[in-house]
This record gives sequence, structure tokens and C-alpha cells, in this order.
Amino acid sequence: MKAYWFDNLPGDQREDHDSGRAVDPNYLSNLGVLYYHYPSLSSVDDLASERNYRNRDEITVSPEKMGSVYEDKVKMFFHEHLHEDEEIRYILDGKGFFDVRSEGDDWVRIKLTQHDLIILPAGIYHRFTTDGKNYIKAMRLFKDEPKWTALNRAPELDENDSRKQYLQSRGGQTVSAH
Repeated sequence: MKAYWFDNLPGDQREDHDSGRAVDPNYLSNLGVLYYHYPSLSSVDDLASERNYRNRDEITVSPEKMGSVYEDKVKMFFHEHLHEDEEIRYILDGKGFFDVRSEGDDWVRIKLTQHDLIILPAGIYHRFTTDGKNYIKAMRLFKDEPKWTALNRAPELDENDSRKQYLQSRGGQTVSAH
């Protein structure tokens, strides 16, 4: 895992966009983002059990696996959104980026590689993309039946219960949707 401030320069979303300003994992933790490196699947199983996650699936994001819908899917994943549930992803192969919003509404880019696990809290604005190799295989963990419902950022989400709870847990810092 490597975390840094997104450079906001033009270019393909799959480029590193590394500003050269590193972000400490403790800062991520203050945002509610947790990171672990688990070379063994048994560690993932233990975490899932501790957090009451009963289901999982695997997704491969690549042109070979997704065919003609690949580019549209990657653009969809990169649209800024939140989930009403915590999101856990374990990287089985390949590389990708999760970008999360800071308390000041700037992007923090988190580069994940094989055996990295990330937990994003419900209500945090984020987005995802593969890297320039256009390939990542990840395990998605779910408390109940697998579901992935993205709520794209919009002013009305400021009133979303998950968003409000997230902001309260971070000390009430509010950043309105733009």
C-alpha cells in the first residue's frame, strides 16, 4: 500500500497521479479507512469473522474478463460515490487505486497491490480505478447477500443517514457536495 495526495493534474485516471506528498496510514485511520497486509487468506477469514461478514465474491476487472463493457465499468467505478455499508476489498492479484476524500475535500490516493486489504467506512466519498495495466482481481466481502449499491455524490446525499453518521464519527466536519 502506498497512500499520497492526488496531484489533480490532467491525464488518464489509471496513471499514478502521485503528488510526491505521502499520506501516513494514521491519517487514513483518522478518516476511518483501515489498511492491512494479509499474505494469508486465513487472516482475511479471521477479519471477516470478527466483523460478522458472512459472504464474499471475487471480481476481476480487466478488458479480457469484462469485454466491451470494461471501459464503461471503470468509468462508473471512478465516479465519486458512497455506500451505505462498510466496504471491504482484498486484492488477490494486480493493482488498483482507491481515492478517498479528506476532511478538506481533497483526494487521497491509495495504491493497493496483491495481499492488501482495505476497509472503507460507510458514508465516505470515494472512487476506484485500475492502474495502467488494466487488471485487478479482488475479493469483496459482505455482511449479508452480496450487493454493491453506489450513491453518486449529489447535494441531497448530505442528508443521507450513512453520510451524516460518517461525518459525526469524524467530529462533525462537514463538506457539502458540489
